[in-house]
Amino acid sequence: MFELIANEADFVVINKAENCNFHSEDGEAGLVVEVERALSLKLYSVHRLDKMTSGILILAKSSQAAATLTTLFSQRKMVKFYLAISQRKPNKKQGLIKGDMEKSRRGSWKLTKEQNNPALTQFFSESLMPGMRLFLLKPASGKTHQIRVALKSIAAPILGDLRYGQDASDRGYLHAYQLSFHYLGQDYFYQVVPNSGQWFIDSRCQQLLNTLGDLRQWTWPMIKI
Repeated sequence: MFELIANEADFVVINKAENCNFHSEDGEAGLVVEVERALSLKLYSVHRLDKMTSGILILAKSSQAAATLTTLFSQRKMVKFYLAISQRKPNKKQGLIKGDMEKSRRGSWKLTKEQNNPALTQFFSESLMPGMRLFLLKPASGKTHQIRVALKSIAAPILGDLRYGQDASDRGYLHAYQLSFHYLGQDYFYQVVPNSGQWFIDSRCQQLLNTLGDLRQWTWPMIKI
C-alpha cells in the first residue's frame, strides 16, 4: 500500500501505491490508517492523491505541522511535478493548459473556456514508443482531478483512467514524481520513480526517467493570466 521514503521530525513522506484509497471506506482501512499502524504514529492529512494515483504523499505528525504544511500547499509554495502516460496523440506536445473547472456528471469534472479561477497545468511530453507518450506535468494550482481533466482536454486522457478516457490498462498511469518546499528554515526535496505498472517499469520509460534530472531546472512554459 505504501513505501516509507523519509521520516522527518514533523512529518513522514511515503510513496503511495496505486489503487489505494486515501480514506477508509466500506469497512476497509485507508492509507492513513495503514501508515499509522505500520509506524505506530498518530498522523494528520496534509494533502491527498486520487485512488489511481501513486507517488509522493506527506502526512504530518501533529496538527500544528499539518496546518503549516497545508498552508504551504494552499499558497502554492509546494513545487509539485507529476508523470503520466497516454496512448493518445495530444493536440499539442507541450505548453499550458488553462481554464475554469466545473462539476460534470457522476463525480467528474470538465475544463471550460472561462478564466475566472482557472486551473493551470504546464507540461512537456516525450515519445516513449510508437503510440505511447510520457507527460511531465507541473500543476500551478490544486484543483480536484486537475491533471486528469487537463490531459483529456488535449485529447490525451491518461492510460487506465476510465473516468476520463476509454483506454483500459493494468493501472491508472499518473504518478506524483517530485516535491520540494521550504519548511521551518529548511529546504526539502523528494523525487520518487514509479515502481509499478508495466509501462512505467518498462526499460524505455525507466531510461527516459534517468535522463530527466531535477524538473525544477527545466524551462517550463510561461503562465499568462
